[in-house]
Amino acid sequence: MTVIKHKEQRVGVFIDTQNLYHSARNLYKARVNFGAVLKDAVAGRKLVRAVAYVITTEAGDEKNFFEALTKLGIETKTKDLQIFSGGTKKADWDVGIAVDAITMAPKLDTVILISGDGDFIPLVEYLRVHSGIQVEVVSFGKSTSGKLRESAADFVDLSENPRKYLIGVK
Repeated sequence: MTVIKHKEQRVGVFIDTQNLYHSARNLYKARVNFGAVLKDAVAGRKLVRAVAYVITTEAGDEKNFFEALTKLGIETKTKDLQIFSGGTKKADWDVGIAVDAITMAPKLDTVILISGDGDFIPLVEYLRVHSGIQVEVVSFGKSTSGKLRESAADFVDLSENPRKYLIGVK
C-alpha cells in the first residue's frame, strides 16, 4: 500500500497513553516524550485534532502530566481507574478511542493511532474499508502487535530511535 503524506493532509491523532507509557517503562525504564512523538507522527501535515486518552488515579498524581499534554496541543480525555472488589484494576480506553476515530474520520484524510495494541486491528480495517482513509500506527515495535503493523498503511517504530522519543532512557 502506498503511503501518502503531504502538507495539506488533515490528520487526527489518537493516543493510547497507557499503552505507550507501559511499553516505554517495560522496555526502556523511561518515560515517553509525547512532544517528539506527536511532531514526527504529524510530519508537517495539518493537525486537526490530537487526543490523549488517560487514566486518573485516586492519588491524582497525573495533574502535571495532563497540563504538559495540553501545552503540547494535545486534548486529554480522562477516565477513572476502576478497582474491583478482588483488588483487580481496569483502565481501558479502547472503545472510546475507536468511537472517536470513527466519529472524526469524515473530517480527516489520515488517522494516526499511537498504540501497539492488537485490539485496534478491527478499527484500522474498518477505517480503511468504510471511510477510505489512511491509517498509520506509531508505537514501539518491540511491543506492537504484528497484525496491527500489517493492517496499517504505515508504521512508525519508536524503537528505532529511543533516545528521541523517551525521557530518561538509559
